[in-house]
Amino acid sequence: MAERGCPLEAVPLPAEVRESLAELELELSEGDITQKGYEKKRGKLLARYVPLAQGVDPSLQAETRIPGPSQATAPVPEQQKTRPSHARDERFRSDVHTEAVQAALAKYKERKMPMPSKRRSVLTHMAVEAYTPPDTSSASEDEDCLQRPGRLASAPLQSHAGVAPWLDQAVQGSPASSAASCTSSHPGGRPAAVPSAAAVPAGPAALARVADLHSAPPDVTTGLAQHQHTYCERPQLASMRGAPRGGSRSVLETAGGVPVSSRVSSKIQQLLNTLKKPKRPPLKEFFVDDLEEVLEVQQPDPGQPKPEGGQTAVLKGELLAVGSTWPPSLLATLQQWGTTQPKAPCLTALDTTGKAVYTLTYGKLWSRSLKLAYTLLNKLTSKNEPLLKPGDRVALVFPNSDPVMFTVAFYGCLLAELVPVPIEVPLTRKDAGSQQVGFLLGSCGVALALTTDACQKGLPKAQTGEVAAFKGWPPLTWLVIDGKHLTKPPKDWHPSAQDAGAGTAYIEYKTSKEGSTVGVAVSHASLLAQCQALTQACGYSEAETLTNVLDFKRDAGLWHGVLTSVMNRMHVVSIPYALMKANPLSWIQKVCAYKARAALVKSRDMHWSLLAQRGQRDVSLSSLRLLVVADGANPWSISSCDAFLNVFQARGLRPEVICPCASSPEALTVAIRRPPDLGGPPPRRAVLSMSCLSHGVIRLDAEEKLSVLTVQDVGQVMPGANVCVVKVEGTPYLCKTDEVGEICVNSSATATAYYGLLGITKNIFETVPVTAGGTPVSDRPFTRTGLLGFIGPDNLVFVVGKLDGLMVVGVRRHNADDIVATALAVEPMKFVYRGRIAVFSVTVLHDDRIVLVAEQRPDASEEDSFQWMSRVLQGTVTSTTTCIQLHKKAERVAAALMEKARLTTGAHVALVYPPGVDLIAAFYGCLYCGCVPVTVRPPHPQNLATTLPTVKMIVEVSKSACVLTTQAITRLLRSKEALAAVDVRTWPTILDTDDIPKKKVASIFRPPSPDVLAYLDFSVSTTGILAGVKMSHAATSALCRAIKLQCELYPSRQIAICLDPYCGLGFALWCLCSVYSGHQSVLVPPPELETNVSLWLWAVSQYKARVTFCSYSVMEMCARGLGAQTAVLRVRAVRAWREPRTSPSSRKPPRGAPPPAMKGVNLSCVRTCMVVAEERPRIALTQSFSKLFRDLGLPARAVSTTFGCRVNVAICLQGTAGPDPTTVYVDMRALRHDRVRLVERGSPHSLPLTESGKILPGVKVIIAHSETRGPLGDSHLGEVWVSSPHSATGYYTVYGEEGLHADHFSARLSFGDTQTVWARTGFLGFLRRTELTDASGERHDALYVVGSLDEMLELRGMRYHPVDIETSVVRAHRSIAECAVFTWTNLLVVVVELDGLEQDALDLVALVTNVVLEEHHLVVGVVVIVDPGVIPINSRGEKQRMHLRDGFLADQLDPIYVAYNM
Repeated sequence: MAERGCPLEAVPLPAEVRESLAELELELSEGDITQKGYEKKRGKLLARYVPLAQGVDPSLQAETRIPGPSQATAPVPEQQKTRPSHARDERFRSDVHTEAVQAALAKYKERKMPMPSKRRSVLTHMAVEAYTPPDTSSASEDEDCLQRPGRLASAPLQSHAGVAPWLDQAVQGSPASSAASCTSSHPGGRPAAVPSAAAVPAGPAALARVADLHSAPPDVTTGLAQHQHTYCERPQLASMRGAPRGGSRSVLETAGGVPVSSRVSSKIQQLLNTLKKPKRPPLKEFFVDDLEEVLEVQQPDPGQPKPEGGQTAVLKGELLAVGSTWPPSLLATLQQWGTTQPKAPCLTALDTTGKAVYTLTYGKLWSRSLKLAYTLLNKLTSKNEPLLKPGDRVALVFPNSDPVMFTVAFYGCLLAELVPVPIEVPLTRKDAGSQQVGFLLGSCGVALALTTDACQKGLPKAQTGEVAAFKGWPPLTWLVIDGKHLTKPPKDWHPSAQDAGAGTAYIEYKTSKEGSTVGVAVSHASLLAQCQALTQACGYSEAETLTNVLDFKRDAGLWHGVLTSVMNRMHVVSIPYALMKANPLSWIQKVCAYKARAALVKSRDMHWSLLAQRGQRDVSLSSLRLLVVADGANPWSISSCDAFLNVFQARGLRPEVICPCASSPEALTVAIRRPPDLGGPPPRRAVLSMSCLSHGVIRLDAEEKLSVLTVQDVGQVMPGANVCVVKVEGTPYLCKTDEVGEICVNSSATATAYYGLLGITKNIFETVPVTAGGTPVSDRPFTRTGLLGFIGPDNLVFVVGKLDGLMVVGVRRHNADDIVATALAVEPMKFVYRGRIAVFSVTVLHDDRIVLVAEQRPDASEEDSFQWMSRVLQGTVTSTTTCIQLHKKAERVAAALMEKARLTTGAHVALVYPPGVDLIAAFYGCLYCGCVPVTVRPPHPQNLATTLPTVKMIVEVSKSACVLTTQAITRLLRSKEALAAVDVRTWPTILDTDDIPKKKVASIFRPPSPDVLAYLDFSVSTTGILAGVKMSHAATSALCRAIKLQCELYPSRQIAICLDPYCGLGFALWCLCSVYSGHQSVLVPPPELETNVSLWLWAVSQYKARVTFCSYSVMEMCARGLGAQTAVLRVRAVRAWREPRTSPSSRKPPRGAPPPAMKGVNLSCVRTCMVVAEERPRIALTQSFSKLFRDLGLPARAVSTTFGCRVNVAICLQGTAGPDPTTVYVDMRALRHDRVRLVERGSPHSLPLTESGKILPGVKVIIAHSETRGPLGDSHLGEVWVSSPHSATGYYTVYGEEGLHADHFSARLSFGDTQTVWARTGFLGFLRRTELTDASGERHDALYVVGSLDEMLELRGMRYHPVDIETSVVRAHRSIAECAVFTWTNLLVVVVELDGLEQDALDLVALVTNVVLEEHHLVVGVVVIVDPGVIPINSRGEKQRMHLRDGFLADQLDPIYVAYNM
């Protein structure tokens, strides 16, 4: 048996030997051992497993050699990944071209031309190693095969029959060296096959497995033998794609797997060995970019969803009916109908007006096909030899308006045993698309093109009058197949009888994501099986009429309209696309006119027919029993199907008629929905979370959300097919039930290969899925479809995207079809011609950037189209909730708290949610069951070490018995990363509200007293103190009532809010006011402005908000980011990536309705723009904002400020009917002595102060001395005290300070009005009676806030406010971006952020000290120059000076320069 070259029996090596070999390989790869030492040690390890015939010392062979069973399996250890080389050049290489060039190199073998070759070294002491195995770990640059992007490589498992053929040569002592072709250099490749059921001694077989991994370095000093050798087939358990490129051990060969001989000098071998010195592989967490810069790989989110279901199984379709009714071949069927039913209509062609121009009968189709076949075989000669021979490829170049001649040409080629290659008509000589088609024609060896006389006249001509040579096309002979150009065959001539064999029937072109064009070969057997499967699945019968709108040259249009229709003697009415452009309703009219039983359309045809159906009263679709939606797998098809059914159900269309299907060029039809009369189950749809889908996980979501993807099933598996879902990357393991993977099909009705590309053919068409344990699911290979999906209920197939449309942005995956669906939802009819939208991605810095291209309508202006484009980029509203929807959500939360968490009335519940409607629903859910909610900002996934301890602290201090949050945050709180920051075992009960059932509570909690605690408001002050204040139900109602009266929040109003929703007035506006007042709130989370700074202004303009709230940080972000773009904003909308969230409202647009057309950003609707803050108003910023956006219509007096603090979140609000805010100028020197002296504007040492808004109704304010607690007059600066029904009732706790309740919330004046209970704000200010009157006619009292008592600086016996010193420092030099001051012992410390060159840092020290000394008469003790962003700022835009002080004392600021003036 060994003499015949059969494989050896494989026996596994002991585990300790394999481990030693792996360690040895690692030492060699890292350069810790020389090549000679490596070979010596390896030889000793393997000596006992080598037979004596190999020339090994018998003393080295152990007597305990393990004899394996005759059919033992020898798994191959996983190979180490080799470091890719020349990765920079891979972007400019076409792998399809590479393999085609290698195929061409095979021709030189016959000429005996010497070609260079890489060889492994020949070891004299071990003859078996003279024959190295094919390299399955990597391929050289010149041998890369086309791989689908995004697929990782891994070594396939090898069975005992897969021992490499090189070992047989070693046993026989043959000098020939085997080499792997491109197809076998990649995982999944394999050489030609020989019998594999041989039994040979096991020792060399065991060595074979290892030598494949541990081969000697290449040797190019010896020549290759000339004689041939028979190769053994290597069955594979797993076929992989995407092998790493640039391996160092590949050999150069022809496409046929035959090595090319060469002999070079030993110096070249020595140089090669030097260049092959192993290099240390890069670290896994870093990669090298094109500029050789080391960049850190983005780490995955630890809280991302992961699949949790069980392993899926292979889904088997129904058996294909076997009987005498099926014809032996499609051509036999054509002959039968052409001779027995010659007058039966086969195909009707229409012109652009909808008139039938020609009807092709089956008799005419048969006779014309015979004439064409005879002409092709007998009348075309070249040098007195036939131009064509059976098996040659012929191009079919026909326009989409001529299905008759195409069908004749297609069947004529089949009768002549030629292989038709349908292509599109080239538009110009240099058309980029036709260049790729030209490459396909060249690789297929096409020399003849068939066309019509009219089409040839329209092709570009050369000066000779002949058809011009298209760029990239091979030389072609053009043949016009109109009747007068064909020769009638003799009566005794008959075409060769053809059975449905494995030969190629036709080649369909396919364009990949990168633009490469490949030819998909379909055999005669597959063609016949596809027709049979479609006939059985669709229930086609003889003489039925089918209306076809699709391209008849490829995909479903070819399979149904040209092939399956002929098998069943159907009549096809072909609708040209030019007719659809002129009359989108034409296909429905033809269904009605011809009483068609079936129709073949795309969702776009259904969509456009809806627009043209108005006024058509006589249309009826009652004759249809089958409406095949060819692109039913696309996400936008479900909306088209639903809308089409809603409109035409009244005109006879039955719901069960609509049958979406899924298909791919490789697997042909994958699945199709079947009507109930054909045994199909009821249709289903799935509402999936798009966030989870981006991680490849299936999670059902609520349908009322807009952040979901609704998909419909594409029916059952085709008859006779088996389907499974495998992982997209790496080894094709079966997916879990809740995991998205690639759909693979095993069927006789799939395509067979990529023509001429053996490497990628094996990767795509010979995949063997395996279970989690590595066991193959079938002994037959599967075909990868390129469709991403899963198997749903009733064994229905769901498709959510395609691999070619997969784009990776960050760590998430997005599909081009989803983005197209988003664009189609934004009223494209007015701006986009025929809905033509394309999406692709370009790689920028190792990440994808999404590009959307839309064809502009001729009657649409560029300005309108740009506005539509801006709206598309803004996307859709993330969530919209009405009051009734909010009520139902709150009920579900309340039921979950009582049933799952088992909480009692009064229990505290922490709400850890991102900004959104879920936070609001959870808040009211707590109130429904009598619990006390505590809103907490969620931790940042990328900064858990800093943010998670704050969350844990609030949960512990508030004594929360339960944590309500989302599924993603739940995983984050319990992740390993969180364990490093906090003790995750001490979390209270964590309840995920994403999956709570829909239940109602028996009764809603009614507080027995207005003073019952409603919620806790926790916040961290600027001094770093964490405190929670208690808000009763009475105070909450009073707060909402006061804000409603002050701001006139009627139900018809739209309020835009860009604030954090976790504490203070921001929480009240997000969660309370819209429900209390009934108005519509447009909620814009401030973090969204980091990626789209114009989002807030766009929302204000889009929703015509009269009142809007923001923070100083938001205002500053807009002023800096948009200040120079006001001219552009006035005309066009600035691009926005996400539209704001919308809170509960009594007036809501329909769900999913796109926003109205945008006319640019227009702020003239704004009456009041209030800045929410707990500090002195920033006059410079508000004035600058007003001036910058005045051109956008912002009223000059619209911007105002508010004031609130922890004891009372809303003391002053400007309102809509009050007088304009006033500004006064005070002497800064007098303020240092707590005196208020008004001066004229421009006076020396003058300080402008703006009132903090109008005092709210029901609120009383007084200025009191902070120490004596006596009332103060207008000329004194004192602490602001407030008395209000919506003041907090006290601190729940103060972290570190427990005795402040009475001091802050129950203060009384020492004289005067000693009965009133006041709350101390901790802020210094003064009151001033103005001459202005409010709406009630009363004089207006203005409150001026100067600063915080906690942050005030006591220096030289005077009070200084940090903001005054900081303002002076920032004005000192333009490179000073920000400044913060604090005291250290008795020294003044100034921290300055430098926005400039570091060499300028020293110059700033003198400027800072001088300006502080001149304007404030203070000596600066320390000047610290730091980088921008070092000064901490909270979400409200307030500086955290105490945190900065702590960092300074702990030496954590990493300063650029520090100057001490002791």
